Amino acid sequence: MNTPPSPRARWGCWARAALLAVLLGVAIYLVARLTGVAGGGATSERFRQWWLGDETQRQALITTQRERCPGAPFVLPADGFIGLLYADPNGPYSAAAPHQGIDIFSPGAGGQTPVYAAYDGYITREDNWRSALIQRVPDDPLQPGRAIWLYYAHMADRDSNSYIEPAFPPGTRALFVPQGTLLGYTGDYNGDSLRTVSVHLHFSIVLDDGRGGYTNELEFANTLDPSPYLGMPLNYACPVETIGCVPDPVCLP
Repeated sequence: MNTPPSPRARWGCWARAALLAVLLGVAIYLVARLTGVAGGGATSERFRQWWLGDETQRQALITTQRERCPGAPFVLPADGFIGLLYADPNGPYSAAAPHQGIDIFSPGAGGQTPVYAAYDGYITREDNWRSALIQRVPDDPLQPGRAIWLYYAHMADRDSNSYIEPAFPPGTRALFVPQGTLLGYTGDYNGDSLRTVSVHLHFSIVLDDGRGGYTNELEFANTLDPSPYLGMPLNYACPVETIGCVPDPVCLP
């Protein structure tokens, strides 16, 4: 007579199956990125060099720009490999819901690469935010008269231990910081998602809701192309081999 598995044994089997599914998903995503299935041209080649290249190749991909590019108002908020660009339609994004900002991948472990305020503005950290800050810029330097918000995310480790500076505890509201202020350090926290991420900073520019609040950053229509603000070609449509300051950074699809 066969004894049915205990609830604990069934739970263990389910957990192992779920873990294998997550690992398979991550592997498929990385293979797609590395082989160009999930992207094309210069973007895919840069990803291959970052994940598979030697130290010299990886260092060549790192953008370090502590000063503003000529004619641009923002400073790059972190050093690193700008691997995911604005409007990238590839997985885990889509043509209907492309990437809302840029991802700056760090060469080292979490808690090592500094994150700086890209512009003067007022920092807010919601009560339940473990890894993110948002900064209100009351007067958009490229379109005076409207407010915009700068979103900085993934500043914690996978277990939600925060890398945000103690000056910005949960509940911080409208605390002014000048451009270049240290906000924290890059991490690999991804909330409750089963999809793991590498150490990086996600940075985006979010529209104001017209009532002094920020709109939902997850909706692409609520975000702006960071290229003219940083003086770099950061749109997925830009066919660039390396990313740095250029006279005309805007590339339209």
